[in-house]
Amino acid sequence: MQRITITIDDDLMEQLDHMIEHRGYKNRSEAIRDLARAGMKEDLIEANKLTDCVGVLSYVYEHEARDLAKRLTSTHHDHHDMTIASMHVHLDQGYCLEVSLLRGEVKAIKEFSDAIISQRAVAHGDLSIIPTS
Repeated sequence: MQRITITIDDDLMEQLDHMIEHRGYKNRSEAIRDLARAGMKEDLIEANKLTDCVGVLSYVYEHEARDLAKRLTSTHHDHHDMTIASMHVHLDQGYCLEVSLLRGEVKAIKEFSDAIISQRAVAHGDLSIIPTS
Protein backbone atom coordinates (compact mmCIF):
# COMPACT_ATOMS: atom_id res chain seq x y z
CA MET A 1 0.00 0.00 0.00
CA GLN A 2 1.26 3.49 -0.80
CA ARG A 3 0.95 6.61 1.31
CA ILE A 4 0.20 9.91 -0.47
CA THR A 5 -0.33 13.49 0.63
CA ILE A 6 -3.06 15.61 -0.92
CA THR A 7 -4.24 19.16 -0.37
CA ILE A 8 -7.99 19.81 -0.17
CA ASP A 9 -9.63 23.18 0.43
CA ASP A 10 -11.53 23.61 3.70
CA ASP A 11 -15.04 23.59 2.21
CA LEU A 12 -14.43 20.38 0.28
CA MET A 13 -12.86 18.73 3.34
CA GLU A 14 -15.90 19.68 5.41
CA GLN A 15 -18.19 18.09 2.80
CA LEU A 16 -15.98 15.00 2.64
CA ASP A 17 -15.98 14.64 6.43
CA HIS A 18 -19.77 14.95 6.44
CA MET A 19 -20.02 12.19 3.81
CA ILE A 20 -17.60 10.01 5.79
CA GLU A 21 -19.69 10.38 8.94
CA HIS A 22 -23.01 9.96 7.10
CA ARG A 23 -21.92 6.77 5.30
CA GLY A 24 -20.14 5.32 8.32
CA TYR A 25 -16.57 5.14 7.02
CA LYS A 26 -13.99 4.34 9.67
CA ASN A 27 -11.47 6.76 8.18
CA ARG A 28 -10.81 9.23 5.39
CA SER A 29 -8.51 6.85 3.53
CA GLU A 30 -11.22 4.26 2.89
CA ALA A 31 -13.66 6.94 1.75
CA ILE A 32 -11.14 8.39 -0.69
CA ARG A 33 -10.26 4.90 -1.99
CA ASP A 34 -13.97 4.27 -2.70
CA LEU A 35 -14.33 7.63 -4.44
CA ALA A 36 -11.27 6.86 -6.57
CA ARG A 37 -12.65 3.42 -7.51
CA ALA A 38 -16.01 4.96 -8.48
CA GLY A 39 -14.31 7.60 -10.60
CA MET A 40 -12.10 5.05 -12.35
CA LYS A 41 -15.12 2.82 -13.03
CA GLU A 42 -16.95 5.72 -14.68
CA ASP A 43 -13.84 6.56 -16.71
CA LEU A 44 -13.57 2.96 -17.94
CA ILE A 45 -17.25 2.93 -18.91
CA GLU A 46 -17.05 6.27 -20.73
CA ALA A 47 -13.87 5.24 -22.58
CA ASN A 48 -15.43 1.89 -23.59
CA LYS A 49 -12.55 0.06 -21.89
CA LEU A 50 -14.77 -1.90 -19.54
CA THR A 51 -16.08 -4.89 -21.46
CA ASP A 52 -17.71 -7.35 -19.05
CA CYS A 53 -19.79 -6.43 -16.06
CA VAL A 54 -22.63 -7.29 -13.78
CA GLY A 55 -25.58 -4.94 -14.01
CA VAL A 56 -28.41 -4.26 -11.60
CA LEU A 57 -31.43 -2.99 -13.51
CA SER A 58 -34.31 -1.69 -11.42
CA TYR A 59 -37.48 -0.11 -12.73
CA VAL A 60 -40.99 0.79 -11.64
CA TYR A 61 -43.86 0.48 -14.07
CA GLU A 62 -47.64 0.74 -14.28
CA HIS A 63 -48.78 -2.86 -14.36
CA GLU A 64 -52.13 -1.98 -15.97
CA ALA A 65 -50.54 -0.17 -18.93
CA ARG A 66 -51.70 -1.76 -22.17
CA ASP A 67 -49.45 -4.70 -23.16
CA LEU A 68 -46.54 -3.32 -21.13
CA ALA A 69 -46.03 -6.44 -18.99
CA LYS A 70 -46.09 -8.55 -22.15
CA ARG A 71 -43.52 -6.28 -23.89
CA LEU A 72 -41.26 -6.30 -20.83
CA THR A 73 -41.43 -10.07 -20.54
CA SER A 74 -40.70 -10.47 -24.25
CA THR A 75 -37.70 -8.17 -23.98
CA HIS A 76 -36.37 -10.21 -21.06
CA HIS A 77 -36.87 -13.46 -22.96
CA ASP A 78 -35.08 -12.01 -25.99
CA HIS A 79 -32.08 -11.39 -23.71
CA HIS A 80 -32.35 -14.48 -21.49
CA ASP A 81 -28.64 -15.17 -21.87
CA MET A 82 -27.68 -12.12 -19.81
CA THR A 83 -30.28 -12.44 -17.04
CA ILE A 84 -29.00 -14.10 -13.87
CA ALA A 85 -32.10 -13.48 -11.74
CA SER A 86 -35.13 -11.21 -11.50
CA MET A 87 -37.39 -10.15 -8.66
CA HIS A 88 -40.89 -8.75 -9.05
CA VAL A 89 -42.54 -6.70 -6.28
CA HIS A 90 -46.10 -5.37 -6.19
CA LEU A 91 -45.66 -1.87 -4.75
CA ASP A 92 -49.31 -0.88 -4.64
CA GLN A 93 -52.51 -1.19 -6.66
CA GLY A 94 -51.00 0.41 -9.74
CA TYR A 95 -47.22 -0.06 -9.74
CA CYS A 96 -44.71 -2.90 -9.75
CA LEU A 97 -40.97 -2.91 -9.19
CA GLU A 98 -38.66 -5.27 -11.05
CA VAL A 99 -35.01 -5.81 -10.24
CA SER A 100 -32.90 -7.83 -12.66
CA LEU A 101 -29.34 -8.99 -12.17
CA LEU A 102 -27.57 -9.06 -15.52
CA ARG A 103 -24.17 -10.32 -16.65
CA GLY A 104 -22.42 -9.70 -19.95
CA GLU A 105 -20.86 -7.01 -22.10
CA VAL A 106 -21.38 -3.46 -20.91
CA LYS A 107 -22.69 -2.31 -24.29
CA ALA A 108 -25.28 -5.10 -24.49
CA ILE A 109 -26.44 -4.57 -20.91
CA LYS A 110 -26.80 -0.82 -21.48
CA GLU A 111 -28.78 -1.38 -24.69
CA PHE A 112 -31.05 -3.92 -22.98
CA SER A 113 -31.60 -1.61 -20.00
CA ASP A 114 -32.35 1.35 -22.27
CA ALA A 115 -34.93 -0.76 -24.13
CA ILE A 116 -36.68 -1.51 -20.82
CA ILE A 117 -36.44 1.93 -19.22
CA SER A 118 -37.60 3.76 -22.36
CA GLN A 119 -40.88 1.83 -22.55
CA ARG A 120 -43.98 3.96 -22.17
CA ALA A 121 -45.43 3.61 -18.62
CA VAL A 122 -42.06 2.70 -17.08
CA ALA A 123 -42.08 5.45 -14.46
CA HIS A 124 -38.54 5.12 -13.08
CA GLY A 125 -35.50 3.14 -14.13
CA ASP A 126 -31.89 2.82 -13.14
CA LEU A 127 -28.91 0.71 -14.18
CA SER A 128 -25.93 0.20 -11.91
CA ILE A 129 -22.86 -1.26 -13.60
CA ILE A 130 -20.35 -3.23 -11.55
CA PRO A 131 -17.04 -4.28 -13.13
CA THR A 132 -16.28 -8.00 -12.95
CA SER A 133 -12.53 -7.62 -13.44
